[in-house]
Amino acid sequence: VNYRGRLCVSFFRAGGIMYDTFKELGLVPEIMKAIEDMGFEEPTPIQKVSIPAAMEGKDLIGQAQTGTGKTAAFGIPILEKIDTTEKGPQAIVLSPTRELAIQSAEEMNRLAQYLPIHALPIYGGQDIERQFRALRKKPNIIVATPGRLMDHMKRGTIDLSHVQILVLDEGDEMVDMGFIDDIRTILAGMPEERQTMFFSATMPAPIRELAESFLRDPVLVKIKAATVTIDLVEQEYIELPDMQKFDCLCRLLDMENPELAIVFVRTKRRADEVTEALKKRGYMAEGLHGDLSQQKRDAVVRQFKEGTIDILVATDVAARGLDISGVTHVYNFDMPQDSETYVHRVGRTGRAGQTGLAMTFVVSREIGQLHDIERAIRRKIRRKSVPTLSDVIEGNQRIAIENLQEASRGTGLEEYRENAEELLNHVDAVSLVAAAIKLLTKQPDVTPVKITEERPQFKKRRSSGGKRSFGGERRGKVKNGTAGITDIVPVRRKVEKGKRAICMSPVLNHTLRKIEKQYKRRRHSKRFLLRCSAI
Repeated sequence: VNYRGRLCVSFFRAGGIMYDTFKELGLVPEIMKAIEDMGFEEPTPIQKVSIPAAMEGKDLIGQAQTGTGKTAAFGIPILEKIDTTEKGPQAIVLSPTRELAIQSAEEMNRLAQYLPIHALPIYGGQDIERQFRALRKKPNIIVATPGRLMDHMKRGTIDLSHVQILVLDEGDEMVDMGFIDDIRTILAGMPEERQTMFFSATMPAPIRELAESFLRDPVLVKIKAATVTIDLVEQEYIELPDMQKFDCLCRLLDMENPELAIVFVRTKRRADEVTEALKKRGYMAEGLHGDLSQQKRDAVVRQFKEGTIDILVATDVAARGLDISGVTHVYNFDMPQDSETYVHRVGRTGRAGQTGLAMTFVVSREIGQLHDIERAIRRKIRRKSVPTLSDVIEGNQRIAIENLQEASRGTGLEEYRENAEELLNHVDAVSLVAAAIKLLTKQPDVTPVKITEERPQFKKRRSSGGKRSFGGERRGKVKNGTAGITDIVPVRRKVEKGKRAICMSPVLNHTLRKIEKQYKRRRHSKRFLLRCSAI
């Protein structure tokens, strides 16, 4: 059944078969060999349902969280349907960020490693002349950010007349980043006879309206959001003041000794401060945020993948779509704004059947948001106390003992045996081992650092989706499908005595009254113009 309640023609009509292995999907041998090389054993839930439907040529809406294998869910059907005898783009994949475009192209190229097919990523920040040269080779698949794709469309450097498949990846993120009008323009410039697939963690109203306009009786594939975070990721939180977060983070890093960890922060300033503070205390860390050049961002992601650094400090937008295997720990240094952001963050770990740990730092005023997240994922997040210095030393001793045991089981110890036996003749074995553990135990680093305190940022209230207001009007519904309030603009002009700005919507009018009261208390002499398109 599609999202509008109508019965859709889905792959279950063909006999109700549920495919549990990639072999049952009837893929070409080249793709099967690539899947085996990549270590995939069986399809994920979104892949089990989406791949058969997409291979039948159906339009599709896939709703599943990040980390569920959506790239292969649309990438495999695309590779199956590409005509290798034809040159030029036959499939377009739209991605919200440069990082996600690069990673999606890389994964599709790994799936196509035994096929004469190439996926080309094009995005802003990259040398456009380089993109011109790559486009002249007429790749079959283009993975692009909306802005750069529109740029090439206007320049006439890309031919979309033979596009047969269009994929919108992470649609909800595109809406949040303001790409909805660009997407409409791109969709309007595509051939009408095509297969269209939308993949998104949530299904906001603008995406539903796009689906109504551009998809033909789509098959709806929906994977429960909670399953992403429940099975393999251990989730905990610590309640503490903002100024204690960094010391707590360092203690956890010392105790848990993660192989690869991502630390999520709210702002670019905080990303820089936390990164520099971690380096100051001897950790191998780098930051990732929107102000970095594309060359620097690529270098940081590459270093993290290769293990040159083991801690990545990132903002939500910069880390969106990061698909890096082996991430064992996620630390929410700043509380995520909502459950969707929380799931996206936690989805960085616990991938490909591996376990992971997600730790969230919560200021006392943010406990309500934590409970909202718990209700959304239908799971209780376990509370943990702030680790003490004694806990850290004990944890470091445990790590030292594990390292000592591992070294004792290794090879190449023969050249040290003579010295060891001589030591045992003068020192008892217990004292000798204790000294070795002491030397190997890392002492907590308490080098002073500066982290600017930030106030908690609470989740914004969403529009009511067109519910009736007091006066019988519909609020939150506008002609172009966007939210009622577009922005609030301060103007340096004195308010005339006895006059007040009035808005037709009672809800928006109430918001304006609250703003006026706030600024009267602060003795500001400013007038606020509220621009809105509510009916």
